[in-house]
Amino acid sequence: MSEQKELLTSNRKALTINLDEARYGTFAEIGAGQEVARVFFGIVEIVSKLAPVAAAGAMAFTIGKYGIGTLFILGKLMLCVYLTCGLFIFLLLGAIMRACGFSLLKMLRYIKEELLIVVGTSSSETALPGLMDKMEKAGCARPVVGIVVPAGYSFNLDGTCIYLTMAALFIAQATDTPMTLTQQLTLMAVLLLTSKGAAGVTGSGFITLAATLATTGSIPVAGIALIIGVDRFMSEARAITNFIGNAVATLVIAKWNGDYDTSKGAEVSK
Repeated sequence: MSEQKELLTSNRKALTINLDEARYGTFAEIGAGQEVARVFFGIVEIVSKLAPVAAAGAMAFTIGKYGIGTLFILGKLMLCVYLTCGLFIFLLLGAIMRACGFSLLKMLRYIKEELLIVVGTSSSETALPGLMDKMEKAGCARPVVGIVVPAGYSFNLDGTCIYLTMAALFIAQATDTPMTLTQQLTLMAVLLLTSKGAAGVTGSGFITLAATLATTGSIPVAGIALIIGVDRFMSEARAITNFIGNAVATLVIAKWNGDYDTSKGAEVSK
């Protein structure tokens, strides 16, 4: 059985590459690096166009097998994710901002254009240049902004961590998979590792979740098909939370290090 799966995987990869080659035809001889890059970008384009079909198929299978009530259950998951992210932002991050002499609401108004970009693209990566520029204009020193913001996009993914834990437990309950305390702690430890370095692009949290479940083996990785249809909506919540968390971290670290110019901070100060 494993040999058959490996053969099918190899055939699928070969077919994808051949389809991409057929789309572009024969070109003049160019560099090997450019050719490889062109092929892989073509594969990504094909996968991106077929992804909505896969999501629709997964939702159709879920509703057909488990009933229309599945949509209400998935809606509860989305509500829990949004509610948890909201509480994290306004309670925890808000308290940290107040302790450092900043106003969370003022900061949100200050970066509202970037927040709209994050919501529209469902990715915090698209607003990276704007965030760095706004943080410098708000009084943070350029060296602090240049280190904290890019590093935060890999190591300060608050929204992704919230999503990973809630989605993993949801899949465990949906598949009736009992988990001991040791298994839950192991899953949490692996999630802490796999969430670091995740790209700030749409769908990266879902890929990280699949890789984590496959690594631990405590929860059936096939269960991710249950949430693939609503992952796009939860992606917006985790992207916004990641973005706001990085903005807060930049202001707070600049203040702690004495690299904050209070004369420029009227937009974000209390």
